[in-house]
Amino acid sequence: MEHRILDMIESPADLKVLTDEELQILASEIREQIIRTTSKTGGHVAPSLGVVELILACHSVMNCPHDKLLFDVGHQSYAHKLVTGRLKDFDTLRQYKGISGFPKATESPYDVHPSGHASDSVSVALGLALARDLRGSDEKIVTIIGDAALSGGMAFEALNHVGQAQTPMVIILNDNEMSISRNVGALANYLGHKRASKSYTRTRDHIQSALESRGGWGQGLVDFGRNVKDSIKQMVIPDEMLFEQLGILCTAPIPGHDISAIKRTMRVVLEADGPVLMHVVTKKGAGYAPAEAHPDVFHGVSPFDIATGEVKKSSSAAPKYTSVFGKALLAEAERDESIVAITAAMKDGTGLAPFAEKFPNRFVDTGIAEEHAVGMASGLAIAGMKPVVAIYSTFMQRAVDQVIINNALPKLHTVFCLDRAGLVGDDGPTHHGVFDIAYMRMIPHMKAMAPSDEAELVHMLHTALALDGPVALRYPRGEARGVELPSEPRVLEVGKSRTVREGNDVAILAFGRMVQEAEGASDILAAEGVGVRVVDMRWIKPFDEAAVRKAALECRLVCTAEEGVIEGGIGEGILEALAERPPEKVPPLLVFGIPDKFVQQGKVGLLHKELGIDAEGMARRIREKLAEL
Repeated sequence: MEHRILDMIESPADLKVLTDEELQILASEIREQIIRTTSKTGGHVAPSLGVVELILACHSVMNCPHDKLLFDVGHQSYAHKLVTGRLKDFDTLRQYKGISGFPKATESPYDVHPSGHASDSVSVALGLALARDLRGSDEKIVTIIGDAALSGGMAFEALNHVGQAQTPMVIILNDNEMSISRNVGALANYLGHKRASKSYTRTRDHIQSALESRGGWGQGLVDFGRNVKDSIKQMVIPDEMLFEQLGILCTAPIPGHDISAIKRTMRVVLEADGPVLMHVVTKKGAGYAPAEAHPDVFHGVSPFDIATGEVKKSSSAAPKYTSVFGKALLAEAERDESIVAITAAMKDGTGLAPFAEKFPNRFVDTGIAEEHAVGMASGLAIAGMKPVVAIYSTFMQRAVDQVIINNALPKLHTVFCLDRAGLVGDDGPTHHGVFDIAYMRMIPHMKAMAPSDEAELVHMLHTALALDGPVALRYPRGEARGVELPSEPRVLEVGKSRTVREGNDVAILAFGRMVQEAEGASDILAAEGVGVRVVDMRWIKPFDEAAVRKAALECRLVCTAEEGVIEGGIGEGILEALAERPPEKVPPLLVFGIPDKFVQQGKVGLLHKELGIDAEGMARRIREKLAEL
């Protein structure tokens, strides 16, 4: 194979000796590497392809890791990984015990913070800048944030503080052709560069101070000049006014695939004596035709065929839980005109695209604004609608306050559908949905369910819509079990479980996807003469206390199994219930779940095995416990 420039890059320092033409060649090599690797591993292809030149330009001008380069969300950081010493491990991207698909501080000194959720990088960057000022050090602070992430509430809060703090830092707005500002040519470019230059800001401040010292007439000139300047700028570059009104200097749009232009601008803005927003226009999926044509598909994609861009299909015939949910909600909405579907920038990911197409007036996508989505849902519920809020479990964490105060406290009928609940696999700890059982279970008035298969999901959605008050429904990512879907959904009895395996030696009280693993453990132990009862608990809150007490009375060992954190989880709740109201006998208890640690990336089956919550792991611990008895 022909020797590549990429093979010679061991750190960002090596980029500084390359010409802009050589950097452009390197950009092509990086794209080829990203495409080749992700075609096998899957990953966030389109975001990473869109910022290759931007990342190379940043690292060429900055001195990382002394300087700090941050990523918002972090799914666009593959080129960053490739030029910071991780080329040899890049084929392990997103794989079990491989390198993460997101920046990870424990993986490299070039990764500043564990990005994975949107809209947080400006806050982190400001914290770093303030710490630099307190220490009296000189590192440059730069963060790259996308136009969608910049619309998040946390980002706006941070921008407001950045404008107040007036400390030097650079916010690179990665505008991937969903522009919030128009490219108005040479004049805007000139104004952008001049506004970002240290000499301009100092001269401006000096002139303003001199005029103000002249008394009333001088202040009048300053006010007149400011009014004229603002009115002219409003005509010429109206959209940049938003940032300038916050006190943040803003460049005109810069072509995001022109390394020379980015480097020139970077050198200027890094010398500014205050905060600068550098507006860079990129193309999502740049350099790979299928990703350019379908950036939504290639935002986060499974392994695919490089030549055609077609995603490699699973051999399973079972539908995905997300798809089942989307179809079930569409059917419910056809019967009930009060249903309104809400999501936060995840129309396709949550299965709501068919709903949006059929009922556009009853579909709301708030963008990356989970707090607003949940708060708005409360208003809809107050007005008599039935809001169904479909958000990934890990992202619903951002709106827990709105769930509690805006919805649960007034006991509003809002349905929270938590997709990607439990372990999600290759995206790792920032995306695992393992906390929702704990945070939903703690809320008064809340009811919560977990389906063990796709038919149960259909029944549970129907049940949630038929109840009063707030209801949460959690279901996993990926394929369901392939059971037959009901022709008509039914309302399930609140707090009532169902027994799916009989046995009186051991009882496993299982929730959601753990029912399948519990059934596997039951089959393994049955072959050894151990009768294991498996109870599909269905309800996280209220759980079936009668089934729990019955198991405690009739079995030698009682286990709970949940795909969520043990700390604060439903297993602890069941133990508490038994301790408070002990039956005639209290057998030994085992709790299966996620231990008190962050779980890394890897296929779900491998992670279940590592944590001992797969069928074999459960059977082994049960066998060991019975031997003790």
